[in-house]
Amino acid sequence: MNKPSSVNNASLFRSFLLGWLFFASFICKAQDAIITGIVLDENQIPLSGVNIASNNEGTSTDESGYYLLRITAEVKTTVSFTHIGHKEVVLEDLVLTTNETFEFNPVMKTDAIQIAGVSVSPSGDKRVDGITTIAPEIVRNIPGANTGVENILKLLPGVSFNNELSTQYNVRGGNFDENLVYVNGIQVYRPFLVRSAQQEGLSFVNSDMVTDVSFSSGGFQAKYGDKMSSVLDISYKEPADFGLRVQGSLLGASSTLETISKDKKWTTLTGVRYRDNSLFVNSQQTNTNFNPSFLDLQNFMTYRFSKKFHFSFLGSYAINNYENEPLNRQTNFGTINEPRALIIFYEGQENNRYENALGAIKADFFVNKNTKMDVAASIYHTQEEEFSDIIASYELGDIDTNLANPSLGEVTTSRGVGSQQSRARNHLDALIFNLNHQGRYQKNGNALEWGARFTHEDFRDQLREAEFLDSAGFFIRPPNPEFINNQPEEPFEGDIEPFESVRATNFTKTNRLAGFLQYSKQTLWRNHDVYFNIGFRLQHWILSGDGFERNAQTLFSPRAQFAIKPDWKSDILFRLAIGSYQQPPLYRELRDLTGNINPEVRAQKSIHYVLGSEYSFNLWDRPFTLMGEAYYKDLRDVNPFTIEDVRIRYAAQNNAVAYAAGFDFRLNGAFVPGTESWVSLGFLRTEENIDGRGYISRPTDQRFKLAVLFQDYVPNIPSLRMYLNLVYQTGVPGGSPSNADPYDFQNRLRDYRRADLGISYIFADGKTSHPKGHWLHKIKELSAGFEIFNMFNNQNSITNTFVRDIDTQQQFAVPNFLTSRVFNLKFALRL
Repeated sequence: MNKPSSVNNASLFRSFLLGWLFFASFICKAQDAIITGIVLDENQIPLSGVNIASNNEGTSTDESGYYLLRITAEVKTTVSFTHIGHKEVVLEDLVLTTNETFEFNPVMKTDAIQIAGVSVSPSGDKRVDGITTIAPEIVRNIPGANTGVENILKLLPGVSFNNELSTQYNVRGGNFDENLVYVNGIQVYRPFLVRSAQQEGLSFVNSDMVTDVSFSSGGFQAKYGDKMSSVLDISYKEPADFGLRVQGSLLGASSTLETISKDKKWTTLTGVRYRDNSLFVNSQQTNTNFNPSFLDLQNFMTYRFSKKFHFSFLGSYAINNYENEPLNRQTNFGTINEPRALIIFYEGQENNRYENALGAIKADFFVNKNTKMDVAASIYHTQEEEFSDIIASYELGDIDTNLANPSLGEVTTSRGVGSQQSRARNHLDALIFNLNHQGRYQKNGNALEWGARFTHEDFRDQLREAEFLDSAGFFIRPPNPEFINNQPEEPFEGDIEPFESVRATNFTKTNRLAGFLQYSKQTLWRNHDVYFNIGFRLQHWILSGDGFERNAQTLFSPRAQFAIKPDWKSDILFRLAIGSYQQPPLYRELRDLTGNINPEVRAQKSIHYVLGSEYSFNLWDRPFTLMGEAYYKDLRDVNPFTIEDVRIRYAAQNNAVAYAAGFDFRLNGAFVPGTESWVSLGFLRTEENIDGRGYISRPTDQRFKLAVLFQDYVPNIPSLRMYLNLVYQTGVPGGSPSNADPYDFQNRLRDYRRADLGISYIFADGKTSHPKGHWLHKIKELSAGFEIFNMFNNQNSITNTFVRDIDTQQQFAVPNFLTSRVFNLKFALRL
């Protein structure tokens, strides 16, 4: 069989991009996609018996109006909906990628023919509001140390974090606390005391329960909240049939159960997950006795009382038990001419526990075909404990580099000997209550949306931390004016003082009342499709607590978006967004470096300027999309912070101004027929000016990023598939020694390089049917394979340990390396 020229061209492109992986030779094979939804009449009542046809394929709706139709992927398709007594609905020029599921819920009218023209890009429908959509199948299949939504987000431009064990991420110069996360309209939170990525465990989002992933990295609408950087909007699915999905690997296991009642009114979705990070932690340079236990249970239930009233419940319970007993560590660093090593012997252990629960109820009212309203209430409760006693005895020395010596690689001369004792007794108990209402009225291309939210936050926190430093038998006292450090000439006979200590007990309560109103319109202007959205947010918050006076602040945040799709032959869309994003402090932003609350902290302010474009085109007879955005963020009343691993510590002062500027590009499409891949490129510069001393890099100043998500399959064995992640990011500022002035000390971590590879064999995937008697007849999905994390064994670091040379009094930044190469086995089964 002769290969089409278009395939050869694609092969040349793949060889240029990833020629080291596969030779470019394959056979095109038609693949499927799915269109699904519920058909309604003008009174929002589901219609049964609606005929749905596309080319030679067809189906009909069941008693609840539900339908599912398989169509050919990668080609333009027209889908028609017909029913006696109703006018035909036509869905024209639909282009879906392989395995993509597109939801379309038409309303069939009796008075006029409705034509629904839809322009769909390779990753979903083209969004005039600047929201990026990601197919749930990609979220579930792409390999990563932390599989799930956050693993995919880090492959998008503008999103970064140099720690594969963490599910947290920075967006365009912001930190973790500047990102909004919603699940079915309910805001979710992360643990507050976690200080290292290996303590995190599981992300809140269960990727096996996800049906829709929407993400915005800036310039988002007023309805999405008051954070300064990004919004992640997740929707959990409502089952259409019974299903059971089980997954397992060397990193843990998960199970998801889908049920639906006979009358189609009651649905449940239940997920259980267990994770063990031992495989990754044991690959690091610190040898430990590691005994973690990360367990998560989630449930999403929906009951349809009538066609106009739906009720749902979302519940989650998670326990992270983190027990770690470090033993020893050796880190080699330095240069070829002056190699050095840091050797540490540990005593003691860490016992941390993070327990949190979320319960949320939501009522949806479908008033009529144009109006929808909902009311939701949620309670989030977290109890977190950090108990640790660690004594680290270290030696800094020169390394034997003589290849002929049996002591090659061992320390020959000591340049520094000391010890460090760290102790923590921290307790946090937090309760967050939300009551929320939202509504939407839509008619003839106009949409009016509104909402109001009341939030009550109650934090009870006790901090007891101390760090003692010992050098040559002498405890080093804090570098404060009241302590005269003249040892060993004059011995100090007073009490031993910790080098750093935090002792604080805080009880704070916050009440927030927020609301938004926005109007959007989609229309024609001189044959050009035009869209605009204008809106604002209003918030008043009151802070109270023990030991300080009440503080209050009122915020007004206007936002606007404009998009135009010119009447050109080329399929291109331009977007512009300008808005005010003001972030009132949550508890952690009120707590300074000493652990005490500063009630005078105000909301941080950011103005976003975003200019973007989206160009869709065909290459090698397959759809591609090139997206680009340039942005500038003007930051005022900034609360400076430092990051150590994943622990953020704030100055709790609005004493800085800052900016973030850059550009992002992403090219995605079917580089290989039947798959979706993309290449992301981003440049960022973010700096801050503290107390008028001049601009320096912020801790999140990630200058350059290149990321690749690539999918492929073996030509003659299309069931054998490959998934690849490639990430390259320049180093971020690596912090400074304790008590050092950041204006006097600036260094950067090494560049971050990582490649994760997954190979899977698909025994069944729902597109192929097996005859009765075949062992795969009743199995909807079955796959097995392996993953190689950090395939090239790059030594990436997230922080530095600063050690002093007693001969030269010079301090060395010793990198704390992340995980090395790790091999994992996995399987997935769905009934």
